[in-house]
Amino acid sequence: MKLVIKTKSTFFVEEDKILTTLFEEGLGNLHLYKPDSSPLYSERLLSLLPDYTYKKITVHQHYYLKEEYKLAGIHIDEASAELPDGYHGRFSRTCASIAELKEAKRKSQYVFLQNIFPTLDDECLGMNELEEASRQGLIDRHVYAMGGVTLSNIPLCRDLGFGGVVIDDDLWNKFDIHNQTNYKELIEHYTRLAKAVD
Repeated sequence: MKLVIKTKSTFFVEEDKILTTLFEEGLGNLHLYKPDSSPLYSERLLSLLPDYTYKKITVHQHYYLKEEYKLAGIHIDEASAELPDGYHGRFSRTCASIAELKEAKRKSQYVFLQNIFPTLDDECLGMNELEEASRQGLIDRHVYAMGGVTLSNIPLCRDLGFGGVVIDDDLWNKFDIHNQTNYKELIEHYTRLAKAVD
C-alpha cells in the first residue's frame, strides 16, 4: 500500500521543519492542500523545503507551481473537472462516490475515494457499498482511501483492496500548531503509519 500525507489546510510556523523531517523519514507522496489561500504562501513554504522533496509533492490548486518547482503532479479535487488547458504530466483526482470511480480511474494516475470512515464534517460511505465496490474490482491499487483514515483502520483499507491511504487529521492531531514546538510525537506517529502500510 502507498501512504499519502495531506497537509493541514492552513499554514503554520513549524510546517516546513515538520515536512522536511517527514521526507527525511521516507515520505514519498505529500499532497500540498491549502484551499482558498494565496499562492504566495505555498511558494514560500516550497522555497523553505529541500529541492529533493519537490518531486514527491503534488499540488492542489495553484497548478503553475507544478512547473515552477518541478513538482510530481497536480491533484483535481472534483472527479469530473477538466485538466487545466495544455497540462501534461501526472495528475490525480478525488471522487465523492463509488459511481464516480470508474470514469475517474480512466482519467487519472490514481484516485482518492473520500468519506471512507466517519469524520466530524462528513458522513461516510457504507461498508456494504465499499465491500461491493471491492468485489466488482472498482477499488484497486489505483484507488486510495481518504476520510477518517487512522492507524487503526489501515488494515481494513488493505482488506478492501485499496492501493493506498490518505492521512491528514490522524497525523496532524498529534501536534498543536498554537501551543507546541516539539513535533517528536507527530514524527513517531508517522513512523507507525509507514510501518502499517508496508
